[in-house]
Amino acid sequence: MRHARVTLALLPTLLLLAGCDSTNSSGVVQLRDDCDPATFNAALGAGTCLHSNGSTGMTLSEFNAELNASSSVAAWAIFPSTLSVSEGASFAVVNTGGETHTYTEVEEFGGGVVPALNTASGNTTVAPECLTAEFDASTIRSGQSMEHTFDEQGTEKYQCCIHPWMRQTVTVH
Repeated sequence: MRHARVTLALLPTLLLLAGCDSTNSSGVVQLRDDCDPATFNAALGAGTCLHSNGSTGMTLSEFNAELNASSSVAAWAIFPSTLSVSEGASFAVVNTGGETHTYTEVEEFGGGVVPALNTASGNTTVAPECLTAEFDASTIRSGQSMEHTFDEQGTEKYQCCIHPWMRQTVTVH
């Protein structure tokens, strides 16, 4: 039991370290947020924010204030924001936040599926990929992960189709 607790306590650090080496053939991409379960769930519905660590995060009013002031919320991010990988590299895409996110490859960055977040972030042209079945296939709920293989050389762009300022540029060589 003690070993399991130590492993669980070290997991965030291990994930962070794995995601930092941007030239490995395997690693971790994190979808992060810092939602406060009490305020997000009260305003947006039960289950909107599922942080399991019991800590409080950014309230919904703080989130909205930052979004309206700067067109993004720093705590909502894809980490790392840039990545350089070899063709064929496989990464675990892990949702370490409390909200649902997507990891959707887009031709060009744009808005997502939530009009109010698009307007507040200045992303009024929706990325077409966010309106297709790719959106459903790329959805990752809090605490879940999926495997992603970078299988084509060139520059690829990924974004969250819910929070469109969450973006990543990947160079595949």
